[in-house]
Amino acid sequence: MDKKNLVKNFYESDFYSNSDELKKYFHPEVEIFWNSSSGFYKLDFQSFEKISSEMGKSFESLNCDITHLLQEGDSVTIRFSYNVNTIESPDEDISIAHFIAIWEIKDEKLYKGYMISQPEDDNPENIFSFIPKKD
Repeated sequence: MDKKNLVKNFYESDFYSNSDELKKYFHPEVEIFWNSSSGFYKLDFQSFEKISSEMGKSFESLNCDITHLLQEGDSVTIRFSYNVNTIESPDEDISIAHFIAIWEIKDEKLYKGYMISQPEDDNPENIFSFIPKKD
């Protein structure tokens, strides 16, 4: 699988409810450096698996809307938004956060990730910047 598809397929997988997906995509020595609105986190496989498991308990589904997917050498950059369906409102798509992540790929797995996230807001210009443009 090429590197861009590896990253894309990971974010479109059900990793949040199936830890086997993490094993499929993550290098055993994965490191994730995440700057979020609530602070900085350095995560390894176990800590990311724990966060993912908690997400799986809160959401009926988690959908990734990708706007950018770029590759340079062994690094892939992805820009995307997460939309969820909660257990309380399974028929309503709720946008929760926007992300940019840069992944280093090693041994055909996600090895080092550098992520920045921001909660979703309802500014129309912001919202439209995450809608892929069709040529």
